[in-house]
Amino acid sequence: MGVNLVLKARMDELGVTQEEFAARMNDALAQITGRPGDVTDRTVRNLLSGSTRRPIGRTCAALEMVLGCSVEDLGFESPRSAAPREVDPLQRRTFMTSATGTAAAALASGLGSTKRIGRSDVARLEDKFAAIIDQDHKYGGLISIETRASALAGEALSLLQRGSTSQRVRSSLYAAAASFTSSALWAAIDGRRFNEAQRYLDRASTLAAMSGDAAIQFRIWSHAGSLYRHLGRPIDALAANDVARGLPITRRDPLFASLGHARHAAILGLTHDAVAVERAIGTARAAYGRADLGERRPTWMTAFFGQAEIESLALTAHLALGNYAQAEAHAHRGISLLRPHMVRSRAIATARLAHAQLGQGDLEPAVATAAGARIAHPRVARMLDDFGTKLRTVAPNSRAARSWDEQTADRKDLP
Repeated sequence: MGVNLVLKARMDELGVTQEEFAARMNDALAQITGRPGDVTDRTVRNLLSGSTRRPIGRTCAALEMVLGCSVEDLGFESPRSAAPREVDPLQRRTFMTSATGTAAAALASGLGSTKRIGRSDVARLEDKFAAIIDQDHKYGGLISIETRASALAGEALSLLQRGSTSQRVRSSLYAAAASFTSSALWAAIDGRRFNEAQRYLDRASTLAAMSGDAAIQFRIWSHAGSLYRHLGRPIDALAANDVARGLPITRRDPLFASLGHARHAAILGLTHDAVAVERAIGTARAAYGRADLGERRPTWMTAFFGQAEIESLALTAHLALGNYAQAEAHAHRGISLLRPHMVRSRAIATARLAHAQLGQGDLEPAVATAAGARIAHPRVARMLDDFGTKLRTVAPNSRAARSWDEQTADRKDLP
C-alpha cells in the first residue's frame, strides 16, 4: 500500500502531530464507548506508513469520528469484524477539502460528473447546520462538534466538484462551508484550543469572502474579536470587531448592530474604560430595541442572540472592570432571560455570577452558586478553577474555602 497520502494530507490540514492525532482518536473513543481509548503514536505511524491496511473496529470508529469520513474514503480496507463503528452519521462525512475546495478525494469523485447541484442540496446542508448549532448550545467546546462542523464544511465544498451549479448556488455553498467552518472556529475557541481556532479563522474568512454573504462575514469577524479577547489581546479584538461592526449588514439590520456593540463592550472591559463600556452596552440595547425580531435571519443568529446575550456580555465587561455589584445585576437578569436549550450559556453565566459574588466578599453564596455551574465544559472548568484559586487567596481558612475544596475533592473521586 505504501504511505497513506490521504490520511497524511488530512492530518497536515488539521496541523496535528502523530501524538496529537492519537489524543484526538482517544477522545473520540471515550465519547463513543464511554471508556478511555488506547491509541498511541505508534498506532498512527502504522496507519500512515501502510503497515496497517485493515484497522480494527474501534480504530475505524475513531478515525471516522475525528476525520468525518469513512475509513474506505481514507484508503483503508473495511474491518472483518462488526466491532463498534457506531458513529453518528454526521461524523461520517466526505474527506475535508481545503479552503479553496481542492482536496484530491473530493475532486476525484467529481471528475466527469454531470449532476446538477441545486437549492435542495443547499437546504440539506442548512438542516445539518441547524443540528450543529443545537449541539453547540447544549454542550459547546467539544472536539466532536468541531470535527463535525469541519467535516460538513468539506461536504459543502465537495459538492462544488461533483456537478454544475448556478452562481447563486455556488455562493450559497461557499457560505455554507464558511458557516460550518465558523462553527468549528467557535467550538475551538469555546474549548480553549486556540491554535486550532486560528487555523479555522484563516480558512473561514477566505470562504466567507468567496461567498459574498455579509451575515457570515459578520459572524466570522465577530468570532475573531472573541478569539483575541480570550487570548488577552484587546487591541486586536477591537480591530476585528470593528470590521464586523463596519459591515453594511449592521446598517441594514439593527440586530446585527446590537450584537456587534455588545461584544465590543466585553472587549472594552479589558481596556478598563468604564465609560466606553457603558456607552457600548447602551448602544447595543438601543439597537436591539429597533430590531424587527420577526425578520428572517440566519439560524446561528436566531438560536442565541437576544437580551440575555447582551446581559451576559455586559456581565463579562463589568467583571473585567472589577465592578462586581453591576456584574451580579447583569448576571441575574441574563440568567432569567436564557432559553431552556442554552445549557452551556447558563453554566458560563452562573460561573461568572459566582466570581461577582466572590468579588463582593459574599463567600458562601458564591460557593453555592459555583457548585451549580459545574458541567463538562473547558471554559466553565477554567472559570471554576480560577474561582477556587481566588477563594483560597482572599479567605484561605474560611468555611467557604474548606467547603469548596471538599466539593472539588469529591468530584475528583467520582468514577
